[in-house]
Amino acid sequence: MIVRIGPGGDRPLEFAAPPSKSMGHRAVLAAGLATGLSRVYNLGMSQDIKATLGAVRQFGAKVRPTDRFVDIEGRGGFATILRPVDCGESGSTLRFLIPILSLTGQQVEFTGRGRLFGRPMEVYQDIFDSQGLLFAQTPEGITIKGRLAPGEYRVRGDVSSQFISGLLFTLPLLHRASTLEILPPFESRSYVELTLAALRQFGVQADWDPERENTLLVPGGQRYRNREYTVEGDYSQAAFFAVLGAVRGGVTIRGLALSSGQGDAAILEILERCGAKFTRQGDTVRFEKSPLAATRIDLADCPDLGPILMVLGLFCEGETVIEHAGRLRIKESDRIASMQEELQKFGGKLTCEGETVTVQGAPLVMPGRLYGHNDHRVVMALTIAAAAAGYPAELAGAQAVAKSWPEFFAVLQQGGWQIEGEQE
Repeated sequence: MIVRIGPGGDRPLEFAAPPSKSMGHRAVLAAGLATGLSRVYNLGMSQDIKATLGAVRQFGAKVRPTDRFVDIEGRGGFATILRPVDCGESGSTLRFLIPILSLTGQQVEFTGRGRLFGRPMEVYQDIFDSQGLLFAQTPEGITIKGRLAPGEYRVRGDVSSQFISGLLFTLPLLHRASTLEILPPFESRSYVELTLAALRQFGVQADWDPERENTLLVPGGQRYRNREYTVEGDYSQAAFFAVLGAVRGGVTIRGLALSSGQGDAAILEILERCGAKFTRQGDTVRFEKSPLAATRIDLADCPDLGPILMVLGLFCEGETVIEHAGRLRIKESDRIASMQEELQKFGGKLTCEGETVTVQGAPLVMPGRLYGHNDHRVVMALTIAAAAAGYPAELAGAQAVAKSWPEFFAVLQQGGWQIEGEQE
């Protein structure tokens, strides 16, 4: 789909942050693993969440969506997996489910699209190999067979926290206790804490070892308990409009929890360091137009902010330095290369050396046709770049937003921006 973004920003924009995709995945899986009926409120129906819901159905849970909530009735065990588990393009769905579905003892095939099976999987490959279990990967999918055993696990902390979370969902269901040591450098720790919080909400416990750094103690023989759960607003998605509000003003975002454990909540502190003016009342944040200055940003615990922070750098006076950005290369696209290529069309100057991206603030020009690189966060970041700069733009591949936030362009329209879409 091609989207044309016209002039806008002529009226105030106020909206509720979409539901956290990270917490949505976790709630759906925990509910599916529980015995009995759970009710999940404020669950966004993005393509990624739909993939996880579909997988939960396949392993035996009943899923009944309504306008206000989704009922998930788990069986406390696993049905026979009769067909391949389609993970779409969702890395969370795939990496969470691989260890979980090993517990079926069945041969399970995972399928998907895009770059999903080009993203790193060596963490699981090594674990399955060490236990003599089947783990076979091709460009089209992954096949596993065999139950993970309780014991001592050691995983790298600098590839993806999704591997750690997948094991945390699984190890409590084993018959004996396990330990899970995360090898330094331990990045995206906040996502692991989100998993631990979700487990606690559904009656499952895992705790940090007070005597061993970055080591989790996971008792075995546990069971997930059904419950009601409300998914909080998503800081990673709100970040796009937070940057727009800092540059243009007139943006109000509701539903951002004050005490959120989301690592991407760092967007407010980052914007504050850049000189952004905003006020906060409870879960509502209002942004005013303000001059922005460059700062140094550590992306280790909030990698999903990478694309929009590169856009932010264009509007800051001076040189924005974004450190620990290396993992952006192994997302839905190579997000560093994608953003370099597209922001250059605005006259932006981005350089990358090792894991550090540098963005030079400078006057922008009207871009030529932009491409989304089949990456939802790239599409949203480029759209905000055009809207904040006040230039019309044409963006190909805009349908990628459905992966995480199908309503993204509709929200932008509420602020008066003209949005026209057509099929390529």
